[in-house]
Amino acid sequence: MKKLLAALFVSSILLAGCGSGGNTSESSGSSSNTSNGAKITAVGSTALQPLVDAAQESFTQENPTVQISVQGGGSGTGLSQVSEGAVEIGNSDVFAEEKDGIDAEKLVDHRVAVVGFAPVVNKDVGVEDITKQQLVDIFTGKITNWKDVGGKDQEIAVVNRASGSGTRATFEKWGLDGAEPIQSQEQDSSGTVKKIVADTPGAISYLALSYLDDSLQALKLDGVEANEKTIANNDWPIWSYEHMYTNGEPEGELAKFLEYMTSEEIQSGPVKELGYLPITSMKIERDVDGNVK
Repeated sequence: MKKLLAALFVSSILLAGCGSGGNTSESSGSSSNTSNGAKITAVGSTALQPLVDAAQESFTQENPTVQISVQGGGSGTGLSQVSEGAVEIGNSDVFAEEKDGIDAEKLVDHRVAVVGFAPVVNKDVGVEDITKQQLVDIFTGKITNWKDVGGKDQEIAVVNRASGSGTRATFEKWGLDGAEPIQSQEQDSSGTVKKIVADTPGAISYLALSYLDDSLQALKLDGVEANEKTIANNDWPIWSYEHMYTNGEPEGELAKFLEYMTSEEIQSGPVKELGYLPITSMKIERDVDGNVK
């Protein structure tokens, strides 16, 4: 379901003036062009990566002259690279305005879906439901054993995301109420986090709903489960818009691909199949300052 597209960098066909890394756009807001067609690189959020992967596969089948490379690296990396003109799309779980050093005014926001995040634990810890305050206490080191929240007599192993991660920013803001987590191991990739939590006794972390399966136990908070219904009405607050930023208004095949991301084909297909929420499913709207209407 989540096939990672191999990077299609062929140095012999790069246009003059492109960077040596092979993923620098020729001009802000438009896709790079090669003799074989348009070339688009999307970098950033690993939470959004499965959806963009799925969409690019069907898009390039219908548009075989377009080459699309989808890479992770975290929301901060995506926003930095698209701001610098190094890539055509910066994928992000957070608003550009939330990232220090990013000139959000020159970026164009394309919201393509909503993603919910849930705290996840190793299935053997013996816990399925905790309070919001217990979650904060676990990640800030005040609770260190699962027996203190009704589970096994087992030490809690916190697994965090890297500081540039949009998933981490969203989780800390809406899951931890802005609290600073303890120092612990950090991972860049959602896929790596999933494997570590599944394989490590006592482990806890957090993942986008699109990564959840029966290898993990997703925790309820105060009896509320993270799902489409609870996210749509904000009963489950740990969610974010999935943004695909461009440096200026997109043109050509880049604009066509971004329009395709919000098409009925993608919104009713891969968006739902991979655990995201269509934009149209939301009953509320939340701005960069957290105001809900």
